[in-house]
Amino acid sequence: MRETPEELGELQALLDASLARSTPHLRSIVTERTVTAEQLTRILTGMCTLALSTVTAKGEPRISGADGHFLHGRWHFGTARGAAKARHLAARPAASVAHMRGEDLGVFTHGTVEILNPAPGEPAPDWPDLLAYFKDFYGDDAFDWDNDVVYYRLHPHWMTVYAPDVAKLTAG
Repeated sequence: MRETPEELGELQALLDASLARSTPHLRSIVTERTVTAEQLTRILTGMCTLALSTVTAKGEPRISGADGHFLHGRWHFGTARGAAKARHLAARPAASVAHMRGEDLGVFTHGTVEILNPAPGEPAPDWPDLLAYFKDFYGDDAFDWDNDVVYYRLHPHWMTVYAPDVAKLTAG
């Protein structure tokens, strides 16, 4: 768990507010089958496959996969600088991601992305720490980190979690 107490508090407030303003149908499914912010950060460790939704210039939805890392209460993910999703996010930074593990877990998030290592441009202040994490995870020589990949942080404005058996997800 990499989250500070402040980050956990912000994440919990987001989860609570998101559920409170959800439809009655969604609340009927999720309210008794969700997790706390602290539980979520213990569940979402390592790489989590994301379904990432972006929008084309014509307003058409596109979905693709991305390696997601839940760090400091936010999703972080990358792609090739020349990928279609990179073009979509550069022009239209609104995005949605879903991480699902069968019927055991669903984490659904809507927000706006921040480019962490723009080219050209100044990287995010915490990019050196994040880059060290990614290099440790993927290997220092996995990519040309300065030119080949672009990384994003999704700043969520809505997030909800479906987890009918928290003990199953946190065991072992």
